[in-house]
Amino acid sequence: MTYSLAQIVRRSGVSVDTVRYYQSQGLLHSPEHKGRNAFYDDSHIERLRLIRSLSKRGFSLKVIAAFISRSVKLDSDDALREAVEEAAEPRYSSAEMARQLGIPRSLLDLVERCGLAESLEQENGSVSYSEADLRVARAAAKLLDHRFPVAKLLALAIKHDRAARKTADEAIDLFNEYVRKRGAARGGEDVAAVAGVFRELLPTVTSLVAHHFQRLLIGRALQRLKRSGESETFEVARKSVSDLRMRSRLP
Repeated sequence: MTYSLAQIVRRSGVSVDTVRYYQSQGLLHSPEHKGRNAFYDDSHIERLRLIRSLSKRGFSLKVIAAFISRSVKLDSDDALREAVEEAAEPRYSSAEMARQLGIPRSLLDLVERCGLAESLEQENGSVSYSEADLRVARAAAKLLDHRFPVAKLLALAIKHDRAARKTADEAIDLFNEYVRKRGAARGGEDVAAVAGVFRELLPTVTSLVAHHFQRLLIGRALQRLKRSGESETFEVARKSVSDLRMRSRLP
């Protein structure tokens, strides 16, 4: 039996946007097309119900995709466990993180006490870090190689963290106002659809913020050099920035 998009939305309980998002992510196979019309079948409804059921159980779309790709029985707990393990990122305890970074554990403890480590808290109260955390921390540790004083770096980081948290909270308010509430007004919030929009927007917002801070930092540093009257140093710095942009293709 075949169904229109509107029919599978009613039968599966997910929104049109969610159906299209699942298709774009490879979680739902494409419908058959006849002219400009799309026709779905029972397998699409079954897949949508499966995704919705697993989402309600707390599994991420990454885990669900790994599970679906195994083409096994839908009630296979072993396959689902394997999918979770396959999709999970490595996690590091505070001690492992310090060892990976080659820094004293006491220094990482200090960073955590200052509230600068956005780590994931476990049920037992301990914290863990992701692979992405490790990559960023390794980049930050390079500052210590250039003999920046730890105390002053922490003071600057705390100041930045406070400003960033305020900006983040206001950004969350915007997301809630223009994504979540509008979705609810159209007939109920679809958690998977909201999560999909968040995943789509997060890299864009992150790039915008990073790009702005980088341009601001470089611009103001060059302005200071120019005002100082150190013309030779200024020209060397400006050329270095230009070379850096060429290598990294910065806009």
